[in-house]
Amino acid sequence: MGSVESPPASSDPAHQEPPRLIDIGSNLSDPVFKGVYRGKRAHDSDWDDIVARARNAGVVGQILTGDCLSGSKESIELCQGQEGLYCTVGCHPCRADEFDTFKGGPDAYLSALSDVIEQHHIKNGGPVVAVGECGLDFDRLEHCSKEVQLKYFPLQLQLATKFDLPLFLHSRNCHAEFVDILSKHPGPLRGVVHSHTGTVEEALQLVKAGFFIGINGCSLKEQMGLDVVTALPLEKLLVESDCPWCEVRPSHASHPILSSLSNSTEYSHLRSLYNPEGAVKKEKWVQGKTVRSRNEPAATGQIAWVISKIKGVPLEQVASTTFQNTLTLFDIKQLK
Repeated sequence: MGSVESPPASSDPAHQEPPRLIDIGSNLSDPVFKGVYRGKRAHDSDWDDIVARARNAGVVGQILTGDCLSGSKESIELCQGQEGLYCTVGCHPCRADEFDTFKGGPDAYLSALSDVIEQHHIKNGGPVVAVGECGLDFDRLEHCSKEVQLKYFPLQLQLATKFDLPLFLHSRNCHAEFVDILSKHPGPLRGVVHSHTGTVEEALQLVKAGFFIGINGCSLKEQMGLDVVTALPLEKLLVESDCPWCEVRPSHASHPILSSLSNSTEYSHLRSLYNPEGAVKKEKWVQGKTVRSRNEPAATGQIAWVISKIKGVPLEQVASTTFQNTLTLFDIKQLK
């Protein structure tokens, strides 16, 4: 298992290394990171810059989310030759219709997912560390019906068992059905319910069932999300950006907590790393600039900061604990 110790502190904040973090929910395959928004190019690709900014901010590892068969393959391709990049393979509930529309039908689609996992499994030297993103989403039934989601979520649990992999789970407005499906699966399951936005009671039930909880900006939008962080042990939390979405916005309950970073002398060196100044509209982008409202993996540190303040523990403790949690869950042996 890789070391999770943070570098020794320097007396000069400007020369301190940021604590190491792993972003468990990075959507680096989204076209916006290559300058394409809703099918139209706004600027040149700055994908390499985004990865570099993340590493400069201490985000030495990222788990790219596979949202469907083709999206999972794309994430695998992006991981090739990149230090610290891993990915998941699965089908998002909002895309579960692909099981029916795939040539050969649902069995062929499941088999194709299985083949991709087997070929690129981390134990075979590949970047695949989890099955997902899979689960249920009853908030966006316009994308996929409840019936279809309920039909194909359990099939992906079979992949997790077959390949002894954790799950990267999605749950929106569906808690009763979600936990019912998980509880009925024959055999043990492990994983993370990412981007959690449910109640404290729901989070505690998931933790009791053995799952980790992924926290991002959307998780911290309402006071209820802050209460979840308060209630859960740090040993059951993981941090994520869910970029390019789920940034911490001024309207969020967590924003005043995040703003305290600006007033910190001890952590002044992290301000520009976690939240680079000078973000521009996509049409005004130039090399080295970030794009307004396009969240990046470097912002994972913002989530760690908010958690540290909610729990009243040092940022380094949040970083080292969530780092170790991630290595353990996803069986990642080494991470520089």
